[in-house]
Amino acid sequence: MDERCSSPDHVRLSLAAAMTLDLVPGLFYRNARLGCINLLLTYPGGCAANCAYCGLSNTRVGEYEDKSFIRVAWEVYALDEVIGRIVERESYLARACVSMVTHRQAPADMREVVSRIRSRSSTPISVLITPTPLSREDLVAMKDAGADRVGIAIDAAREGIFDDMRGEGVRGPHRWERYWAFFEEAIEVYGRDMVGSHFMVGLGETEREMAEAMQRIRDMGGVTHLFSFFPEPETRLTDWPQPPMGQYRRMQLARYLIDEDVGRADRFGFDADGALVSFGIPDDELERVLASGEPFMTSGCPGEDGCVACNRPYANSLPGPDIRNFPFQPSEEDLEKVRSELWSK
Repeated sequence: MDERCSSPDHVRLSLAAAMTLDLVPGLFYRNARLGCINLLLTYPGGCAANCAYCGLSNTRVGEYEDKSFIRVAWEVYALDEVIGRIVERESYLARACVSMVTHRQAPADMREVVSRIRSRSSTPISVLITPTPLSREDLVAMKDAGADRVGIAIDAAREGIFDDMRGEGVRGPHRWERYWAFFEEAIEVYGRDMVGSHFMVGLGETEREMAEAMQRIRDMGGVTHLFSFFPEPETRLTDWPQPPMGQYRRMQLARYLIDEDVGRADRFGFDADGALVSFGIPDDELERVLASGEPFMTSGCPGEDGCVACNRPYANSLPGPDIRNFPFQPSEEDLEKVRSELWSK
């Protein structure tokens, strides 16, 4: 990668974002529309982390600029061009999200990129951050530059899984305690409901462990943005299976109940294997939630209208009938299928 094409003057864009900004041609399945432009910092040396499931892992075969991320290409574009196209589309774009990789320049470049977007656009800005190289002062600086929300991808629901897949088990720099402590600091700086965790269902945790991790986040004042594991080719987890659809549907519903303060993990019922068997709320309340379809839509940062902006179309499943996160309101036919999947194994 040419040193001149690195951040902060250049960023990588998700394929969905590039399509939305008319930088590449394409159509979304079922006319889904992306509400958030995702920008990723980029460097010739790539990311210093080595997460077992990540397409940007420094031990994955290939040149860094050619590596996919979340199973799609992220091409490099000039930041000024990206901002100009965001400004032209402000009438329907609800948010921009600047994401960092683990790199020594990333803290300063996050502030710079956020500031440059804010200087030209009124679009709300989130930052998706890696606690490892950051300080509390960096959190404050990004907020002062114009970011109003923070995302922190903890990903694994249990410490042992985190260590095996992100920490010492893969000779990676990330540490479980650091992520949780920094999440608490982020809430202190940005406020309740303004910091989101990312968790990935299907890394070997039980349903009880995932529910309890999401409840811990909620009790701290945060919310959860939930993903289904979807293997990236040529990573350590290439052959790791996706979680069963029933498991993911139960965790989506659990997340919604927890984040909306309708239910709590300590009131859910679990069997001896840690599988969720009841949600601990009245049947009529559960039916109301199911009928809304909202638990099965993508969870992410909202726009100014309060609706999810970061809807990441098809980020953790292929376009088609087996959608895991609906990037739009599910139809009655969709919900009928979801109901049939909810208690499946």
